[in-house]
Amino acid sequence: MDSISVAAVSVRELPAERIAAWDAYASAHPHGTFFHRAGWRDVIEKSFGHKTHYLLAEREGGAVCGVLPLVHVHSRLFGNTLASSAFCVYGGPIADDDATLGALDARAVDLMRSLGADCLEYRSLQRRHPDWPCKDSFYVTFRREIVEDPDQNLKAIPRKQRAVVRQSLERGLRYETDATVDRFFPIYAASVRNHGTPVFARSFFRNIKETFGEDCEVGAVVAEDGTPVSAVMSFYFRDEVLPYYGGGLPAARKLGGFDFMYWQILRNAGERGLKIFDFGRSKVGTGSFSFKKNWGFTAQPIFHEYQLKPGGSIPEVNPLNPKYRLFIETWKRLPMPVANAIGPFVARNLG
Repeated sequence: MDSISVAAVSVRELPAERIAAWDAYASAHPHGTFFHRAGWRDVIEKSFGHKTHYLLAEREGGAVCGVLPLVHVHSRLFGNTLASSAFCVYGGPIADDDATLGALDARAVDLMRSLGADCLEYRSLQRRHPDWPCKDSFYVTFRREIVEDPDQNLKAIPRKQRAVVRQSLERGLRYETDATVDRFFPIYAASVRNHGTPVFARSFFRNIKETFGEDCEVGAVVAEDGTPVSAVMSFYFRDEVLPYYGGGLPAARKLGGFDFMYWQILRNAGERGLKIFDFGRSKVGTGSFSFKKNWGFTAQPIFHEYQLKPGGSIPEVNPLNPKYRLFIETWKRLPMPVANAIGPFVARNLG
């Protein structure tokens, strides 16, 4: 089926000549995010080979009225899902009105069935489908307004965590930005291995940087002797900054490398006039959840809404699922060369 029309709304897959219109719409929509940008289509297809279906809703005359980025991830180990948007924390449908949302939903459900997927999954900061099965108590995000004055931003951090940040500022650390992912990747790869998680291929991060350019910042925290101890890839969208992929070596904890790194990003963003610091997604009850809460951020639910095939159930592909416990503990013990060699073949299917 090439298109579905509902209340004078037509839906089609995004053609190359409409990419700029798609991005302009996502940037202007109040619920648009960095993960709605059309560049993710190329990143995901190029990095993982998954088929994408970026659905563009238009009214007569060609005015964009909604977008829905979909990625089909089919894996024997992790299931068969059509997700908006896979490999991203947000990216559910955004639309001008209910008629447009309904048109996008109809096309997405039709795709789910034609592809034989087990489910259709939307990831959003807003609940748009109260009658759909939903998981909203597992993943949360942390977002807060920031100002230009670094002293005010520092004072907004609770006293105990503020003291930790101040201590990190006295240890001779430096935050440096890089044009490539060469310093970032080995630090990030070691960090996720230590948590029992397979790492994405280096080419995935390289593709992100090449696709989004200055809107993707790669940075590293360097000790006094010049040794990098932590690293992060951050995304910039409108007046927001989101440090998304971050990791550190054992020395980072002793030196306060994580605290220094996130403070420098927050401070720099405020001085640039940005308004929102998005600390990103965490699983409730984990160390990263506690770390972000200690910074004075309030947890905000991420809604995972589903349409399921008949008799289907909400997938539970997450590190806290008991059936993955042995896998995680085994992965933590893998030598780094082995983890980096086989990790991308597993991670490409996690979505």
